[in-house]
Amino acid sequence: MRITQEADYSMRVVLYLSKLGYEQKIDAATIAEHEKLPLRFLLKLLRKLIKSGIVKSYRGVKGGYALNKYPKDINLREVIEAIDGPICVNRCLTDSSYCNAKRTGICEIHNALSLVRSDLIKNLEKINFEDLKDGKR
Repeated sequence: MRITQEADYSMRVVLYLSKLGYEQKIDAATIAEHEKLPLRFLLKLLRKLIKSGIVKSYRGVKGGYALNKYPKDINLREVIEAIDGPICVNRCLTDSSYCNAKRTGICEIHNALSLVRSDLIKNLEKINFEDLKDGKR
């Protein structure tokens, strides 16, 4: 599995917002400058994070972006999946039609990779942004 650049940037943005504090608004240009991200790309990421319920936006002169959840309630899995979709180490784990051997469920490789996926998901869920911002991870 490879985490995309979008997911990596999104984790950095959520960490930045976590350090500001729950519901503390900030404009996109400031986030982009601080995290050294292209503004247009950041806006695309923010839309996905808003859609997933991690971030919320405020319109108007005093608008901006803020966390929609407490940092302790946001984990790495949630952010990665908001951007990249379900965690997957092999596509046959999410869609059995990709198995050209037609052995989903009885395939030794499928079963082994399923365990790897489960372990990865559990580990990503253990890491929340409260711990990250406090340097506990």
